Amino acid sequence: DDDMFSNVFCENSKKLINVHLFALAAKYYSLPGLQVCTPLEDILEALRGESQGTSGIQTDEFMNNKKSHEVQVMSELVGNIANYCGIMQVIDIGSGKGYLSSFLSMQYNLKVYGIDSSNTNTNGAHERNRKLKKHWRAYQSRGRANLKNRSLQSQEQVTIKYLVPSRGFTEVATSETSKQTEVDLVARTQSDENKLSEEVLAILNVLPADAVEVFSSCQCNCRELREEEKAQRKMASLKAKASKSSESNLYFPLTSCITADTELSDIITDLEDCMMVGLHTCGDLAANTLRIFTAKPEIKAVCSVGCCYHLLSEQFENQEECPEEVWGFPMCQYLKDRGWCCGRNARMSACLALERVAVGQMLPTESLFYRAVLQVIIEEIYGVTK
Repeated sequence: DDDMFSNVFCENSKKLINVHLFALAAKYYSLPGLQVCTPLEDILEALRGESQGTSGIQTDEFMNNKKSHEVQVMSELVGNIANYCGIMQVIDIGSGKGYLSSFLSMQYNLKVYGIDSSNTNTNGAHERNRKLKKHWRAYQSRGRANLKNRSLQSQEQVTIKYLVPSRGFTEVATSETSKQTEVDLVARTQSDENKLSEEVLAILNVLPADAVEVFSSCQCNCRELREEEKAQRKMASLKAKASKSSESNLYFPLTSCITADTELSDIITDLEDCMMVGLHTCGDLAANTLRIFTAKPEIKAVCSVGCCYHLLSEQFENQEECPEEVWGFPMCQYLKDRGWCCGRNARMSACLALERVAVGQMLPTESLFYRAVLQVIIEEIYGVTK
């Protein structure tokens, strides 16, 4: 309880006097310790329901391993949330070069607006998206083929498992399967021919009676083949154009600085019910994303992964009176009433992955060590503490 942790700091100097109790308190008050977090697997399972997962297409050919992992996990979660909420429009805040945005649009067929404050990033996103689309269809087809091969291999293993004891029965089953396949192909062909015949008849009914001439059976067959070929080519061309148009209009990189007061309708003219996402929303951008979500009824869901907590602005850090300023921390009224301040050191600690340090038994990066040494030198020699 709270009394147990009351002796962590000295009442007079406010300095840490019991490291062991401090570690226990930190663990107790962590999000997992308070049991306010839901595991990602549980969320995905609840969102999917009875539907299957993604098609298994990976992102590793388009980005490095770290970014690939982040985009793969984040996009699956966003895709499932959007599907659950019946949303087709996604706004990616702080989209950078569009790694997440482009994958969401192409893999999940979502209309994504990527907004970044840097015009350089937006131009890079345009160029990257152009190159990505050139290879996406082939890569997607290859991914589906691999998935199909894995499925076929799995079916073959099941067939072998149950049919190996009787070789004769296996041969009969294979023969029956082949016959069934032939029957399916014939039935499909006849269905296509009947559908084509109906289309031709519909066209002939519109034409005047003297517009149709009588040909020999050979000429008729050739004419029907030519008409069929033309119809197929036309349909394929229309589908290709529609697909190309659809793909090219699914992802829109935009340049704008997002604040808590930003009106998204001023940036996105066709704004509709949408979902707001952010992968590595830096500093105050994470807080502003949540503020926009709570203020705009058209934003039905939010999925944000913050970063760079040391860049958060704190209302009570410098004891400056700026009532009109929108601060990154604190956000809740409870901490505001108590004038709570974390401080830069605490925010810097929040950026460090302690699991890496514990597993690797080393500093996260060598640069942090040199920065710490430099800070000590500046404080001891020059007396500068801020």
